[in-house]
Amino acid sequence: MDMKIIEPSFMIVSPWPSNKGIDALRKIESMARISHASEGMQTEDSWKRFIPAVVMDHGDWSVVEHASATVKFRVDRGITHELVRHRLFSFTQESTRFVNGRKSYPDGLEFIQPVDLSKNAEWRFRRVCSQAEEDYLHMLDEKVRPQEARSILPNALASTIAVTGNLRNWRHFLLMRTSKETHPDFRRVTVPLLEDFKKLIPILYDDIEPNARQIDNLRKPR
Repeated sequence: MDMKIIEPSFMIVSPWPSNKGIDALRKIESMARISHASEGMQTEDSWKRFIPAVVMDHGDWSVVEHASATVKFRVDRGITHELVRHRLFSFTQESTRFVNGRKSYPDGLEFIQPVDLSKNAEWRFRRVCSQAEEDYLHMLDEKVRPQEARSILPNALASTIAVTGNLRNWRHFLLMRTSKETHPDFRRVTVPLLEDFKKLIPILYDDIEPNARQIDNLRKPR
């Protein structure tokens, strides 16, 4: 087996593409109208007026919590440590305790290389990951359980983690994790994720600009 260097990635699991993001906005409008008993005023495209007026301009963000999204990330374990700090999300992560790397990754363990490494640093990074993989597999062959053998694996090990949260939590997450202060390896997935959210779910994320200062982002309504 030879270790593999992969790029970090993500996949939006729900809402599905097509009009499902708009369906989420329709649901938000439907739930919000309960407070004024105006459900009968909702039309096929009334969300286009309702969401800007009630949520963006009036600031009633609590109604956005009625709709949710799930995203599956493939990132290094250092980034997953930062991701799970957003405690209002629900998480399910690939377990190095129960996953046997030899069985689950017969073509080699997967690692994610940090951005902007010098040539010398890249060589050291790959050497360490390769040695860690070799020793980990030897330990498994010696009947060491994965839950003990995992201790020698670096943060660079790739891990899959599913994240579910309401659309308000995702707004706060994207305000925080697309800022210029965000770890550059985190921005490798959050910036394109923001662009996909803008395409999938109109209005709610349009005012978020990647690489802005976090202090400026946190002045935005959320």
